Amino acid sequence: MNRFAGKTVVITGAARGQGAAEAARFHSEGAHVVLTDVRADEGDALAHQLGERAAFVRHDVTSEDSWAQLFDETERLFGRCDVLVNNAGIYRPAAISETTSELIEQHFRVNQLGTLLGMKHATTPLRKSGRGAIVNISSVAGLRGFSNAIAYGATKWAVRGMTKVAAAELAPHGIRVNSVHPGFIATEMLKENSDETNRIGADAAPLKRHGTADEVAALVAFLASDESAFITGAEIAIDGGWAI
Repeated sequence: MNRFAGKTVVITGAARGQGAAEAARFHSEGAHVVLTDVRADEGDALAHQLGERAAFVRHDVTSEDSWAQLFDETERLFGRCDVLVNNAGIYRPAAISETTSELIEQHFRVNQLGTLLGMKHATTPLRKSGRGAIVNISSVAGLRGFSNAIAYGATKWAVRGMTKVAAAELAPHGIRVNSVHPGFIATEMLKENSDETNRIGADAAPLKRHGTADEVAALVAFLASDESAFITGAEIAIDGGWAI
């Protein structure tokens, strides 16, 4: 399959986990891929592993200047941008009573502000390409409530809402915007949870297992492709049934 031949895809948080799987998926389907992350060593190594048509750019999603520089560099490298995947995110669990202003700010700046700035700065290059797609990675925590995740959950609900606003605003420019809501996915971030939390996460899902990063990547690629040309403003769970 060569759905993205001649197209350029920018993926944030692409050094590992879901972002790395997304980068590999788009690259395998013919795209030029720009991987971004603050983990420069891992990101650069993955870009070299993918080889031709892949490049790594160190990028801080919380910085407006960094976003502007990213799309300037993307145009310099590959001449255009057709897809943005806002994948970068953090998760730091805490009970409400233990949630500090600093913890709220950390989640807001990466998960919510980072996604907003990405959509803002991607609009110009996507319009230059004639049309485009933005896929925002939210979470099942943006569809239902979870204990000990109020700062994280708040930002993921915000991503869900911002996606709908952007879908309405950018549709006249041929830009589609959708959100993906992963559940418990077997990545490095999941390993940071307790074994008991992860066991419950698998047992409570109707499909009785964790998802894989490759499964998420397949959904993201579909939403970025012309096969989903009539889908915008959608929120799609990939969670083994957690959100039923």
